[in-house]
Amino acid sequence: MEAYETVNGLSREARDFIGKRDHRMLVGGLWVDSGSGRTLDVINPATEEVISRVPAGDAKDVDLAVQAASCAFESGSWPKMTPMDRERLLLRLADLVEQNAQAMAEIESIDNGKPATIAKAVDVTLSIAFLRYMAGWATKIEGSTVDVSVPFVPGGSFNAYTRREPVGVVAAIVAWNFPLMLACWKLGPALATGCTVVLKPAEQTPLSALYLGKLIEEAGYPPGVVNIVTGDGISAGAPLTTHPLVNKITFTGSTEVGKLIGKAAMDNMARVTLELGGKSPVIVLDDCDPVVAAAGAANAIFFNQGQTCCAGSRLYVPKRQFDRVVSGIADAANALKIGPGLEAATQLGPLVSREQMERVCNYIDIGRQQGAEIVAGGARAGEKGYFVKPTVIIGAHQTTRVVQEEIFGPVLVALPYDDLDEVAARANDTPYGLGASIWSNDLSKVHQLIPKIKAGTVWVNCHNVLDPAVPFGGFKLSGFGREMGKAALDAYLETKSVVMAI
Repeated sequence: MEAYETVNGLSREARDFIGKRDHRMLVGGLWVDSGSGRTLDVINPATEEVISRVPAGDAKDVDLAVQAASCAFESGSWPKMTPMDRERLLLRLADLVEQNAQAMAEIESIDNGKPATIAKAVDVTLSIAFLRYMAGWATKIEGSTVDVSVPFVPGGSFNAYTRREPVGVVAAIVAWNFPLMLACWKLGPALATGCTVVLKPAEQTPLSALYLGKLIEEAGYPPGVVNIVTGDGISAGAPLTTHPLVNKITFTGSTEVGKLIGKAAMDNMARVTLELGGKSPVIVLDDCDPVVAAAGAANAIFFNQGQTCCAGSRLYVPKRQFDRVVSGIADAANALKIGPGLEAATQLGPLVSREQMERVCNYIDIGRQQGAEIVAGGARAGEKGYFVKPTVIIGAHQTTRVVQEEIFGPVLVALPYDDLDEVAARANDTPYGLGASIWSNDLSKVHQLIPKIKAGTVWVNCHNVLDPAVPFGGFKLSGFGREMGKAALDAYLETKSVVMAI
């Protein structure tokens, strides 16, 4: 028997955690209810049933959490910790996530809808790897010495150097599509650099963040270093982004909300990182095997039910290969097993919420109204749960909404093209620039195309491949700043210059 005893599709650990029904927030090292006593329902998107309740935090709860984080940063034991101590705590947290990987995958699945097998293989595994990667940076943050001339002080002698210091209190707001992984993307560099954090998970998917809080407590982090406030965007998210004691905001979510957060950050001159929406092109070149292209494009859009900011939602194929590639993707879409994430055979789970399901179905209807043709899917799947059939659309014009706007669901729009210059221009012809992929073995053409694509990541013969060491972020309305890699650390550090007269 496995280490976890499975009951009704859930390990005992996951079942006991979810079965608590009423959860609490982590503020200043204590598990507390919201000051108002109000709660939010947590809904299983596969069944539409309420599975838990979490506190509905508001401005007063946010203030308490920020005050706790500020106190921990300024006068607690956290600022006295050595880099090696911070490294040790991050590694300890990674170990605890690994030890509880099955439970965390199941919690993510029942909360978000994604297949538990995918949650464990991707979300949990990458979270562990990222925490360990960032742990290593804790002991490698360094400044530099500078040889100075100071021409207006003839004969003067000076010693100058720089220090890299933590920015302070970090407001970390994460989206609902990868709740655990995104939380770790924020916590890793913040804690490695010596910052303190107030984490607000999406109201649709708060459970994995609260479970992570339990592990943070078990790992031995000082009180107030990590605080977790649950609540909706208006009541909890907005006051967090405008709090005067917040020194840095890191947000993953929609471009519309990201714009509001960026404006709010400027009022307090808080540092800000925004990882926002996308409409990523998948570009097939004329030498690519149509079978390979179809399989790659299908994975690029249908992974995580299409609820991925860098999902390959626009497909560009040479005209002579167009029908074969589209036919292959349609066959792949029709063959996907749709079902609850906790069922082992499920390949495509439900969307996260009724709101998201209706949004995606509305975009499919808009495509029809604007003259496009549906060659696979095109409707809700079943009458219970937030399931949408994987959908392939052809015949849309470049300027139509299904081509230009982020749908954030399992919906692919396929378009034919003639030559490289044309496809580069059309690939860039949206407000977004998060990711793109090129499918070809002709490296000469690939290298010609890569500099022309305005996107933060360009994959070649793959899509949605992420690694903790590789920076991730967008151009244009897809945001600014970078997650992952050494580049992520810069957003959590200030540079202080020191000049000494000798």
